[in-house]
Amino acid sequence: MIAKISSGKSTAGLIRYLFDTKKAKDHADPHLVASWDGFAPDPGRAEDPDALRKLLVADLDLHVNQARRLGRAPEQHVWHCSIRAAETDRILSDDDWAGIARRVVAATGIAPEDDPDGCRWVAVRHALDHIHIAATKVRADLRTARHWNDYLTADRELTTIEKEYDLRHVVRGDRTAAKRPTRAETEKATRTGRQRTAREHLRTTARTMVAIATTPEEFIHLLSHTEGVLVEVQHFPSGDIRGYKIALKGDTNAAGQPIWFSGSTLAPDLSFPQIRERLTATDPQATPQTGDRHRPNPWHQATAAAERIPHHLDQADDPAAQAHLAAFGEALDALPLIAPVAIRPQLQQASDTFERATRSRIHADHHHARALRGAVRAMLRQPPTTADGTGLAMFLDAAVLVVIAAARWHQLRHHDQQVAAAHRTLLHLQAAYDQAAAAPLAALGQRQPPQDTVDRHILHLRQVVPDYAEQVIEDPAFDALTTTLTEAEAAGHDPKRLLQQAADQRALDGARRPARVLTWRIQRLSSKPAPSARARAAMARSTVQSPTAQVRPAPAVLPSRRPPAHRR
Repeated sequence: MIAKISSGKSTAGLIRYLFDTKKAKDHADPHLVASWDGFAPDPGRAEDPDALRKLLVADLDLHVNQARRLGRAPEQHVWHCSIRAAETDRILSDDDWAGIARRVVAATGIAPEDDPDGCRWVAVRHALDHIHIAATKVRADLRTARHWNDYLTADRELTTIEKEYDLRHVVRGDRTAAKRPTRAETEKATRTGRQRTAREHLRTTARTMVAIATTPEEFIHLLSHTEGVLVEVQHFPSGDIRGYKIALKGDTNAAGQPIWFSGSTLAPDLSFPQIRERLTATDPQATPQTGDRHRPNPWHQATAAAERIPHHLDQADDPAAQAHLAAFGEALDALPLIAPVAIRPQLQQASDTFERATRSRIHADHHHARALRGAVRAMLRQPPTTADGTGLAMFLDAAVLVVIAAARWHQLRHHDQQVAAAHRTLLHLQAAYDQAAAAPLAALGQRQPPQDTVDRHILHLRQVVPDYAEQVIEDPAFDALTTTLTEAEAAGHDPKRLLQQAADQRALDGARRPARVLTWRIQRLSSKPAPSARARAAMARSTVQSPTAQVRPAPAVLPSRRPPAHRR
């Protein structure tokens, strides 16, 4: 159920609308289902509806007129609440709607239960799926009703009603969502041939600049040099930046002036104080130098940081978890800038959708996500020639697991809108991942090692991940995994130990395609220098001496893997 609440000045105008059947063609059989005392006149089923309508208005306005003579009546004295059921809900009876109306006026403070001085109100039904509650805000003791936060209290009561009446559970927000475009903004975008409103375009632009910038000052600089965007910066008397507002070039009002949006009106986390708090909690990253073979691969760093997010979400530190989700959202905001053109639309949709899942009522402790935020900045500053499809596919593979974990984290905290946003993000992200991974996996699969080497890798799989071995072997990406293990072995790594390390990083139970997950993890692990002969000997002695380093025995007979041509 959804409630919409508004205030007005004319009781007569609202009652006239609710009982109208001529101008409002969708109004059928308007009638009262409940009222403040159960005896209010019902114009809907009267022989002389006009006379009864006037009588109803007079009854509703009784205390308003008394308070007005004392100079105590509020200007906006009319309270209007419409309550609509979902299309899939059963048709409720008049008695059902009457009970719902009484609970809502009690919960919102219009007519508290067992309060004889509560406001006067009526509930009108003129359609099968909704009712309207019309009330006047002056109580019988001539005080104005205390109905602050009436939308939230009505929403909470409707949540309980949905459960009790076995109705559809409506996804509700926590008032941290970005403001939606108004109808006027949407119509203006359509008239001017824009795919998105100015508000949406500027929100995406600001979020992208936050993802790129390393300091608050750099954010303002990048925003000021963005094509098609006007920026105005406000300063304190000391000269420090106080805030900013932006406008889209060509988006003007009737007077020809730019239509400005402050950061906080675009989204709660785009105000300058919020941006400053995030960007001051970013690890400084050295600018990568081409030809430096010993510097860490930023794609690998960002992927490793992303893979740790599900673990952080499993901990009891909610502010830290919220910080990691915000930093991960910045990573998604940055990807369309450096991804191949073919998958940018899916990545942009994933970024725009996950934006809702990056915020909640939990205040983020941003310094916990310094590593991920710094790795993303380094990834963006990497020379384009090294940002190949493998690095992107590797990061997206980890990103899919992060979004699944984010949906679970929000669900446990009853963040309904954030859960829905994470589920929608997953569709776009998986589509982008499938596109990004296709070419690198195909290239690896073409370099498949000899069958005896493949059989040896299968043996290692059965020993290290026996519960997932068959699923990995049947995965179309298994050829790429065997190539990755073989090339790592040629570089001096122990393939079995790499498999164990990759499996230990995170369980494979949440992976759709475990062979792909293992491939990317092993590629990242094998990119580090292989241990020396002395180090390998020390590790071997440690394994032999440690009583906990036992592995499951290999099967007596090693089944051969089916030829690739027969696998789908």
